[in-house]
Order: sequence, then structure tokens, then C-alpha cells
Amino acid sequence: MLVSLCGILEAKKSVGSAAETQAASQQPSSDSVRRGLAWLVRTQHENGGWSQGEESLTMGQGMGNLRDKPNVADTCMATLALMRAGSTPSSGEYARPIRRGIDFIMTEVESSDRESLYVTGVRGTRVQSKLGPYIDTFLTGLVLAEVKGKINDEAGNRRLIATLDKVMDKIERNQRQDGTWSGDGWAPVLSQAMAAKAVNRAAQAGARVSEATRTKTEAYARKQFDKKSGSFEGGGSAGVDLYASAGNLGAMQDSDDTNRGKERDLQKRLQNARNEPERKDARDALARIEENRKDLAQAKSAVVQKLTNERFVQGFGSNGGEEFLSYMNIGESLAAQGGEEWQQWYRSISENLNRIQNQDGTWTGHHCITGRTFCTSAALLVLTVDRASGPLAARLQRR
Repeated sequence: MLVSLCGILEAKKSVGSAAETQAASQQPSSDSVRRGLAWLVRTQHENGGWSQGEESLTMGQGMGNLRDKPNVADTCMATLALMRAGSTPSSGEYARPIRRGIDFIMTEVESSDRESLYVTGVRGTRVQSKLGPYIDTFLTGLVLAEVKGKINDEAGNRRLIATLDKVMDKIERNQRQDGTWSGDGWAPVLSQAMAAKAVNRAAQAGARVSEATRTKTEAYARKQFDKKSGSFEGGGSAGVDLYASAGNLGAMQDSDDTNRGKERDLQKRLQNARNEPERKDARDALARIEENRKDLAQAKSAVVQKLTNERFVQGFGSNGGEEFLSYMNIGESLAAQGGEEWQQWYRSISENLNRIQNQDGTWTGHHCITGRTFCTSAALLVLTVDRASGPLAARLQRR
């Protein structure tokens, strides 16, 4: 079980705006990170994918047929972890496994239909059963957005852009009016968070993203936070406050990252508006951005205070991929802020993850998502959270 982070932060400390502090600086890769990455490279399949791998004995043997079958979600997680180490599909120590992973993902997407939200024919994985049937799609959007522009051959870049456009079209086409996609799975709030991350990273990378889709996603996350109580709605969280808080906080942060890139353009549009309808559109968009930022600041402050609560930090009560993914979402939000809260949290979570790492370099879950590939990749994404991709404001593209 991951020991509590209780005491690493003083509850009386407040979280200011991102403009008041500097974002976290990158830390050198630790021995734990290098050992985890080496294990991922060793376990990549011949076709470039990763399977869910060995699971905890507590999960039974019902998914034995999927243990060694490569799937999109686990491949996305492993590929992201390798990219956080500083490599791209074209350069760096892990360039080859990253490129092979990307090729596997794109092949799966290319074989899928254009209308449904599925990007793969592999069904029934542990990750799908716990986070929802479309987690592969959202993780694919995230990975391809981060790879955009980093493949050094023209044909590869054209293929990637076409594949990313197909995924984003699927996401836009299947979004519900309330900003969600699916309530299926054990903890779909974390799948919703990955959808928000995919939509926003794609926008930041200049991909073809519907602003209506993005703002509906933002609005849904904001509605989950109660400013009076400082708590999040528990829908889709399996009753685990850590999941609800981390998932919705992460979605609000990702939206704010994108909004910061759009603000300057909106301010120019307001100044150069030719009529009142144009001025109103710009004012309304700027007001929405400011309201999300205010809600984000309050939500972040509330979560920082919860980090002193042992029961909150432990999530379900023992390690699972859901906990690691939640720590990643919280970490990205705190890293965007920087400051003492971030430094204390990162130091403590790193010490705990290093302590529970297996001798072979992996991390193992003990409930729900227990596969070594997902858990190892997610733990690595926590340890390298200071390297998470930031907004690329100059490349934002309106649709």
C-alpha cells in the first residue's frame, strides 16, 4: 500500500494564480525512472504494442487471454512514459520504441470505422473495464497530439495528422450535450479527464479541434466542483474522492493551459471588433476563461488541503492504476503552479513511489487496474510529471 502523504503540506497554505509563481523546473531522471523505462523497452511486442502484462493474483485469471495481447491503451501509456524521458519518435535514447509504438497505435486507428468512438477492435481489457470502453480513444488523442510535428519524415507526419484528425472527429462526433462521452466503467471520471487532456493537448498542438467540444468539456469539469464546500461531485468516481478530485482538477487545468494561449487573440479580436456581436463574442469568451481560472484556483487550493488527509491520498485504500493516474493529474496541476506546495508534494510522492518499486523496475497494482504495463507507465508519468507537455499557444488553431 502506498503510505500516506499526510503532513507533506500545511493545510493553511493557499494556492495562488499561475502568474504568481513559476512553473516547476525539470528534474534529472532518477535510477527508479531509468529502471522502469528499461523494463518497458524489454517488454514491447514485435508489432510495436504493449499488452497489459502480469496482473495481481487478487484479480483472478479471467483475463489470461489478454495478458500478452497488445492493446492501444497500454501502448499509449508506455509510449507517453518513454516520451517523458526526453525522447521523440525521431531522436533520443527511446526513439525507436516510441516510433514503433506510434506505428502500432496508428495502424489500429486506421483499421477502425469513422463514426463510432472506438479506435480498436480489442475489447474487454482490464483498463477498459475500469476506466471505460473508450479510454483507448482518449489516450490515443493525447499521444498523437504530443507527437505531432516530431516525426522527421514527411510521409510519417502526414499519416500522423490524418490519424489524429480521425480520432478528434470521433471524439467530437460522439460527445454528449453535457460534455461527457460515457458513464461506463468502474471509475469513468478518470476517462473523462483523459478526454479533456486529449482535446486540450490537440488544440495546443494546432490540431483540428472544435472549440465547442473543448468548452463543453471545460464546463462539465467546472460543474463538478462545489465552491462552497470545496468538494467535487462523486459521479463516475466509484465513491473515491481522490479520483473525482484529481480527474476534474486535471480537466480544469488542461483547459486553462489552452485558454492562456487563446487569450491574446481574443483580446485583439475585442479591440478590433467591427460591431457589437463581435465584441460580445470576445467578451463572453474572455469572461468564461476568467471564470474557469477562478474555479481552478479554488479547486486547486481545496485539493492541496486534502493532501494532508491520509484517507484521501490512499484513494481506494491500496495501489491501483487509478491511484497512479490520479497522482499524475494532481501533479500536472501543481507543476503548472510551481512553488512550495508542488516541491513538497513531488518530493514525497517520489519517495513513496521509489519505495514500492519492484526489483525488476516495475510497479504493480493491488486492486482494479493491476497490470504491470499500465501501473509502471503511470508511475513513471508521476515521477516525470514536471516534464509534461505544456500549451503551445503560438500553434493554436480555431475551427
